[in-house]
Amino acid sequence: MLKQYETVFIATPVLSDQQMKEAVAKYTQLITDNGGEVVYEEDWGLRQLAYPIQHKTSGFYYLIQFQADPSFVEVLETQYFRDERIIRFLTVALDKDAVEYAERRRQNRSKAAAAPKAEEPVAQEPVAPVEPDEFEVPVQDDDETNETVNE
Repeated sequence: MLKQYETVFIATPVLSDQQMKEAVAKYTQLITDNGGEVVYEEDWGLRQLAYPIQHKTSGFYYLIQFQADPSFVEVLETQYFRDERIIRFLTVALDKDAVEYAERRRQNRSKAAAAPKAEEPVAQEPVAPVEPDEFEVPVQDDDETNETVNE
């Protein structure tokens, strides 16, 4: 029976985009070759680490959700350990609530990506306040003193 899993790995930040794509392709291929099915993939990009790992302060994060036989997780994690490019990883089994949550999250992300972005208001440059001329005489408003004179 296939079970649903989620794995996140952190790759070393010195990899190029091409090398990162190769690493992702290696693990997705490993999943499919062992009878699993990749459900969803998400590139989280280069992020700061909470603490240094192997003298590195950042890393490329990547998420893969997949379905596989429970015995496959050990094979996947062994490959992570052997790969010099991977500095940390975590694989968890998803229960039914987590699977529903992941599905809703994917739908919300796809809706947000498909929705046309509202135009951001154009920022106007602030206008400098006008300083009154020191020789200018203030104008008095005579609205209250205006009287109609009948001749």
